[in-house]
Amino acid sequence: MKPSWKIGFEIELMAPPGGSRLELAERVARQAGGTVRRFFHPQSEPSAVKGLATFENLTPGFEALDGEGRPLGRFVDDVTLQEGLIKTAAPRPGWYRVVADDSRLLRLLIQNCDPAATLAEAMAALAALFGTEAEPHASGMVRVSDDRGVSVAIGAPLPGERERPCEIVTPPLERDHEAALEKLLAAARGLGFAAPAEGATHLHFDAGRLTSAAAIANLVNALTLHGAALKKLVGTNPRCTRLGHWPEGLGALVNGADFAGLAWEEARARLAGAGLKKYCDFNLLNIASAHRTKHTFEVRILPVYLEARPAIEAAALFEAILDWCVRPGLRAVPETLDGWIDALPLDAASRALWRGRLAAP
Repeated sequence: MKPSWKIGFEIELMAPPGGSRLELAERVARQAGGTVRRFFHPQSEPSAVKGLATFENLTPGFEALDGEGRPLGRFVDDVTLQEGLIKTAAPRPGWYRVVADDSRLLRLLIQNCDPAATLAEAMAALAALFGTEAEPHASGMVRVSDDRGVSVAIGAPLPGERERPCEIVTPPLERDHEAALEKLLAAARGLGFAAPAEGATHLHFDAGRLTSAAAIANLVNALTLHGAALKKLVGTNPRCTRLGHWPEGLGALVNGADFAGLAWEEARARLAGAGLKKYCDFNLLNIASAHRTKHTFEVRILPVYLEARPAIEAAALFEAILDWCVRPGLRAVPETLDGWIDALPLDAASRALWRGRLAAP
């Protein structure tokens, strides 16, 4: 049951009242004789402004490093985790977010501002890039505009216990997946971290072996047929947000007469034009866009795991699915999930585990 693919794990947790993701990063680093590095974590959140679907924002993230400076894990905010937070709570000193309507402006800030700086210092550094000065407000907000007075970004103290949400993001793990993950989760359990009401676990499988038109067609066909049953099998959190189906027309695209025989770059270009989105049950966008730093296939339907073993069991199942899909040529997908599980290249213990869960009432 040991995965062999390179896999990155993302597990959404919630710190107890009074705790924070920084405390978890510090514990993980301390146990490895290492240090913590603060960085700007980018994410998108829904916008209440008419005509603007999302705001791009930066919030404090923390990376735990071992004694030789190697990454152990990142600990970041996730805007979807909301329940149980006291939104009127006072901001924690030194914690802030920066919001803009264009992610490119925030990437400019990331490249030119010190993530350990104060809000005033970070916004002053951003303003200097536009030849202006940051504009502080009595509320604690700081605005940056360009030389024509057009707003670039707004920074503000991070409100409402936003230090408590914590998504653990592992480096891509090539071996000893369970041991590496359990060290992180054991530290979280020891500090009283729990599963959020809206929480999920995401798996990022290295997509190098999936760069084949036939493999993508197999994957789309299999998960279109059995995706709903897989969600029931793994126990997808019904309160998890940012899930959903692939765009209409994807099945027709991959089942077109010539698709499976296309060279990869042509197949990838067609996928890129299919309207794929990140926020769905199975994320193909990073493959279609040839993402330089995250060239992965992402499984987004898993519940929160507080121990490594069930996460590894789920990873082994989806690794077997991918192994089945990358075998040469187009494949006929078994009509039932139990028939497909029997056809997957699982070891005997894993097959018995998942068949047992499938048979459970």
